[in-house]
Amino acid sequence: MTLLTISGASKRFSRTPGLLERFADRLTGQDSSATVHALSDIDLTVERGEVLGLVGESGCGKSTLGRLVSGIYAPSDGAIRLDGEPVATWRRGTVKKTTTRVQMIHQDPFASLDPRMRVGETISEGPRLHGIWSASEAPARVRALLEQVGLEGAYADRLPHQFSGGQRQRIAIARALAMEPDLLVLDEAVASLDVSIQAQVLNLFMDLRKRMDLTAIFISHDLSVVRHVCDRVAIMYLGRVVELAPASELYAAPQHPYTKALLASVPTLGTGRAAFQPIKGEIPSPLSPPSGCAFHPRCPFAGPRCKAEVPRLGSAPTGQVACHLNDGGTGQDAAA
Repeated sequence: MTLLTISGASKRFSRTPGLLERFADRLTGQDSSATVHALSDIDLTVERGEVLGLVGESGCGKSTLGRLVSGIYAPSDGAIRLDGEPVATWRRGTVKKTTTRVQMIHQDPFASLDPRMRVGETISEGPRLHGIWSASEAPARVRALLEQVGLEGAYADRLPHQFSGGQRQRIAIARALAMEPDLLVLDEAVASLDVSIQAQVLNLFMDLRKRMDLTAIFISHDLSVVRHVCDRVAIMYLGRVVELAPASELYAAPQHPYTKALLASVPTLGTGRAAFQPIKGEIPSPLSPPSGCAFHPRCPFAGPRCKAEVPRLGSAPTGQVACHLNDGGTGQDAAA
């Protein structure tokens, strides 16, 4: 069953110039206002019990999409619905989250926990405020959750500065699970941890997924981690999904030129020499994204159609791909 539906979601961030800047604009005839096109026309679904991976270079919009799903941001266009209900609304210039069924685990465990609150208070605050737990049962529930994520129940009386990064991330996971969510959003949840600690937290997540039948969106730039954790993978580039496929098939036979370049850059343990060909050029600015396919300034197969027409996600042998090479033409046709 489909749990989350993202339909035509876009997100733009606009900067309004200040009084002095507006005065300078009048004198010079320039416009200092700016709009960042963070996401453009995203269509995705997440099934119950599935882990969907979001992958892409820094600045591709994957964290922004995670915040839209979590209700931290409201979409500029389109809709994000959980079981048919919007996760957030935009009223009088303020985002109002409409559900607690989506919880987010942030990247930095040192910044996501209130340093003045004891661990037990941090974990129990949300469930008590929303009526999920009563005040009398909160201490026992906190201890049980701490033990579930591999910590001692007695840690509930400690402050965050008394824990390591890996332990703090376990506490953040416990805090999210305390809200009894239907969907977890993990935004680079292990990126700031040492490699050995990353493995421990990932193993914890995989174990919890099996025991609790978790549904999750896993945001990462680490392709090897995504391959191990996720059922399906969405590859993003400059605010758009360019390829979507089951993890096993995407890694075995990538279809989009950008996906192929990403996978080719992953280090391997082979003994032979590998010819590494980096992606040419830089990611265009989201302040002024290129026309047509966003990847065409860096794509070796780009042709006139790629520069003029935005490709849509269409069926491919392994899943869905947004590339004109896949919608009835060949590389030679596109470059003609």
